[in-house]
Amino acid sequence: MAPTTTSATSTRLIPVTEWENHHPWPPIGGLRHLIFYASENGFDMVVRRVGRRVLVDERAFFAWVDAQNAGV
Repeated sequence: MAPTTTSATSTRLIPVTEWENHHPWPPIGGLRHLIFYASENGFDMVVRRVGRRVLVDERAFFAWVDAQNAGV
């Protein structure tokens, strides 16, 4: 079987409950806080909702973090 290739636009969608399995920061409580205020803090570009499931777009998360630090 040939190896699969991923396009440059592919990203990993991580369920909020599994975030700590992939990244130590932010903790799930902090992530939920960001999601709750997503429309106010720009985090809505990071969150994907599929039914009741809330997923975090990993690539968009790190782009959002970089954007937060751009003004510093």
